[in-house]
Amino acid sequence: MALRPLVFLFLLLSALVSFAARADETPIGYVKTATGEASVTNGKIRVSAQPGTPVFLGSQLKTGPKSSLGVTFKDDTVMSFGSDTELSVDEYLYAPAQGKLKLAATLLRGSLNYVSGLIAKLQPDAVSVKTPSGIIGVRGTQFAVKVDGKP
Repeated sequence: MALRPLVFLFLLLSALVSFAARADETPIGYVKTATGEASVTNGKIRVSAQPGTPVFLGSQLKTGPKSSLGVTFKDDTVMSFGSDTELSVDEYLYAPAQGKLKLAATLLRGSLNYVSGLIAKLQPDAVSVKTPSGIIGVRGTQFAVKVDGKP
């Protein structure tokens, strides 16, 4: 019987540590537009994407059929997704005063319209988008890509 209070205390402390770890994370961007079935998944938590939904490092961004999603990152990079798209934000570092800049994402399927922000303008080789068939290095200010794949 003495173990039950200890187990409860352990679970409570674990939950508080997990919450505190998430509270320390700073969003790297926010959803600006969302239509239809669109979501943002952080860890095991999936939420319906709506304007203002935060995007964190490691976020999985998804759209369903006849859906779209627009995200603006801290450096003013804009990514717009068409229907049946899945993208993960693999790396994001925006500390221009320290010269630390990086944006790497993986587009598993769907369509992406990318408009560069300050990271690509300050350090063009710091931005990349991986696809199943290769890696896109961003050297300009805008591009569009479509990856065919099963939803």
